[in-house]
Amino acid sequence: MRSDYLFTSESVSEGHPDKVSDQISDAIVDLFLSKDPEARVACETMTTTQKVVLAGEVRGEGIMDADGNWAPGVKEEIEATVRDVVREIGYAQKGFHWETLDFANNLHPQSAHIAQGVDASGEKDEGAGDQGIMFGFACDETPDFMPATLYYSHKILERMAADRHSGAAPFLEPDTKSQVTLRFAGGKPVAATAIVVSTQHAPGYDSGSNETELHNYVRGVVAEVIPAELLTNETVYHINPTGRFEIGGPDGDAGLTGRKIIVDTYGGAAPHGGGAFSGKDPTKVDRSAAYVTRYLAKNIVAAGLASRCTIQIAYAIGVSEPLSLYVDTHGTGTVADDALEAAITTVAGEKLGGLTPRGIREGLKLNKPIYRKTAAYGHFGRTPEGDLFPWEKTDLTDALKSAVA
Repeated sequence: MRSDYLFTSESVSEGHPDKVSDQISDAIVDLFLSKDPEARVACETMTTTQKVVLAGEVRGEGIMDADGNWAPGVKEEIEATVRDVVREIGYAQKGFHWETLDFANNLHPQSAHIAQGVDASGEKDEGAGDQGIMFGFACDETPDFMPATLYYSHKILERMAADRHSGAAPFLEPDTKSQVTLRFAGGKPVAATAIVVSTQHAPGYDSGSNETELHNYVRGVVAEVIPAELLTNETVYHINPTGRFEIGGPDGDAGLTGRKIIVDTYGGAAPHGGGAFSGKDPTKVDRSAAYVTRYLAKNIVAAGLASRCTIQIAYAIGVSEPLSLYVDTHGTGTVADDALEAAITTVAGEKLGGLTPRGIREGLKLNKPIYRKTAAYGHFGRTPEGDLFPWEKTDLTDALKSAVA
């Protein structure tokens, strides 16, 4: 593993068109899970100028029957949910307005052939909702055990969104992107070499004193988010480098669910299996297995068993047990990686009920309407609060240390 290098990660705000789509899809997942904790949902969203389109497959009590008939009032609830998400993000613009946008609902019943592989029946346990490989990752670069470049990219945008919603920065509009480049020495971040922030803004904030105000505001946010020792006179800032950015969000570019999977995970610092999270119920291992591998990797690092940990797990559709489990501590582990693989299997069996789709769902209590909050500013590195972000807890550290002792 290299110890001296430059590395960059990006983030996008809740108002980015792809993130608008993710939040709508996850709000629909939450709506359906609130009606039936065993609901099956695969909801894709497309957003563009004054338009939101839903597509995908659903199944659940009080939602839709096998013939595609909606339960009373559900279609209206779906549309109201979509409009509420857009309103809460802050889109009331001519080109994308929560109240006047055109809405199309193309959700239909889940395939019976998929259902037969996923559902438990007789002696068969619940199977994975699809084949695939999933990765979890953690490192000790930040208090939340996340890659520093992504951590700071998220934090810049979270702060800007909070200021926009509170009115502290009334010149900001919802669509924003950030990018942070850090120089690493000895494997640790030592300096921020470049900061990029492109933010949609009110008319007139691309020139003169208004532009200066916006630039000074962004620099102030960066100074509050990134530790002072990382910012130097040589840090290069690119703030709205293309100039005017008034047309943004779905009016400026179409958005689709699942197009920001690197933003959602580790900012490029770890592998990704390719599957998106948003819009999927937790029987889909794209989502639930990525969460449990993050949970396990984070606890390994929090336990002091490694300073950097990558975990891969693989499944076949309709099969309950994982096909493989792989741990790589990148030479930082205090015990052998194969010992950690054995420890994970033991601890997951004791604390979660195993690494089957059912074990993960029930062990992490994923069959709840907890997903809308995950759909902006990353699924990982978040603070567990009530039912939210259970995979971010560090309550397995003692069990893991005992298992490798």
